[in-house]
Amino acid sequence: MSKTYTITAALPYTNGPIHIGHLAGVYIPADIFARFLRLTGNDVIYICGSDEHGVPITIKAKKEKKTPQEIVDRYHQNIKDSFNEFGISFDNYSRTSSKLHHETASDFFLKLMENNSFEEIISEQFYDEKEKQFLPDRFIIGTCPKCGFEESYGDQCESCGSSHNSNDLIDPKSSISANKPSLKSTKHWYLKLDNFQDFLEKWILKENKGLWKSNVYGQCKSWLDDGLKPRAVTRDLDWGVPVPIKNADGKVLYVWFDAPIGYISSTKEWAKENNKDWKKYWKDDKTQLIHFIGKDNIVFHCIIFPSMLKAHGDFIIPKNVPANEFLNLEGSKISTSKNWAVWLPEYLKDFPDKQDVLRYVLTINAPENKDNDFTWKDFQNRNNGELVAILGNFINRVVVLTKKYYQSSIPTKNKLIDIDKLTLESVKNSVTNIEALLNKFKFRDACAEFMNIARIGNKYLADEEPWKIIKDNPERVKTIIFISLHISSVLAIVSEPFLPFTAKKIKKMLVYGSHKVEWSWENLKNFNFLISENIKINEPELLFSRIEDLEIKNQIDKLNKDN
Repeated sequence: MSKTYTITAALPYTNGPIHIGHLAGVYIPADIFARFLRLTGNDVIYICGSDEHGVPITIKAKKEKKTPQEIVDRYHQNIKDSFNEFGISFDNYSRTSSKLHHETASDFFLKLMENNSFEEIISEQFYDEKEKQFLPDRFIIGTCPKCGFEESYGDQCESCGSSHNSNDLIDPKSSISANKPSLKSTKHWYLKLDNFQDFLEKWILKENKGLWKSNVYGQCKSWLDDGLKPRAVTRDLDWGVPVPIKNADGKVLYVWFDAPIGYISSTKEWAKENNKDWKKYWKDDKTQLIHFIGKDNIVFHCIIFPSMLKAHGDFIIPKNVPANEFLNLEGSKISTSKNWAVWLPEYLKDFPDKQDVLRYVLTINAPENKDNDFTWKDFQNRNNGELVAILGNFINRVVVLTKKYYQSSIPTKNKLIDIDKLTLESVKNSVTNIEALLNKFKFRDACAEFMNIARIGNKYLADEEPWKIIKDNPERVKTIIFISLHISSVLAIVSEPFLPFTAKKIKKMLVYGSHKVEWSWENLKNFNFLISENIKINEPELLFSRIEDLEIKNQIDKLNKDN
């Protein structure tokens, strides 16, 4: 039965390009899930957009002596183009500097104010005397009070992942001038987060215990065990959504408040362009809202944003937040400042026809439950030893043999023997397993099970050796090739969430759409065979090509050049 899903992927900061850490942590798993849900007949909207009001953007603008708008305009297009070329299937990719988003975020703030969800608090905050400005959390660097990391931000430590307030830092300093900041009084609006303690404990710790990933549940429990406190939703800045009330000059909505509202404004934008009702995806209790994020955004999406939605009163809250851990690179943490990263635009330039290779490697090695490591050597080995030697090899052998023996026309099968039936049953079991794993957000295991289907196909061909019996038992060979072509059709469908470009190639070779049975996920499970006899398929086409040592050496040299 069809369901309605709103899938969101964390809004990337427009202060730089996308790198493989972003892809592995958020965008590939979200894309796999969205594609799978569409494939299984659901009503899905997959939403994202550029987060253009973050403090990193203003820092980047200061360094480059440009306006924040110039920075976000440049990187918004860069990010959007990269996602598109890489095959991330967003239904809408918007931006938080848009007029519609400013209106949506402002209306949201006013609704919460009307509902008495804020309190005004005058407090002393860090101020840079040299720069003559208040310092938001990301403008302050100091020693983390929990792990001792000496370059922790004012709101979060990137080393241990803990969240804190800027005044908790040891030896804080301004990231702009490097001076020690002073304290100065300022007024801000705080979300009464403590009012939602009971609601969140019931919803997360009781209702979702055992249903959410352990890393997500654990971080939420830690926050709730410490007791929630009011949290500021405004900042003293000249870049962002202006606080929409009188006597708030020079104040904007804090980025963690306005950014998740970007999911809503992006949905509104999509609905307007497609003549749809956006409320169905945000206000209908039957709709399932799923947030895909990295572990550094768990608190914002599981504690703060749900509290905002609850305070508003008109919106659904998330069904699940399957956050991933971090991806490291060649044994070290990805660092954008040190250029220790594999940037997506550069990858697409160096490997223009290998989007699916990176998708596969980042999925099969995804940091789902713990931090994981990407190495160029593993990338090469996965491509050559799995994609080329297993999946590509099986499809190529089947299509080549069909051309050689039957002039590319699908042969008529004969009576199935035990090995045929056992092979078909194994393939069917793999499909069942893939569906169950994807529904549990276990993308690594699901991808491995997908590759297992190709292994089953290769073993079947190797065991039956049609090339040895074509003269003595041509009728048996017809059945072997027919079953092998059926397994290929299964791979054409099942590969869609994981390897969308490869899926298109397989479907093209097997003349997808010309067979009697529709190639859908439902028919994949309900019909014995998807292919039709006597259909002429297309010419063989290699799905993958080998990656040579020199190509890998060039990538490693590029990494080490500036380090």
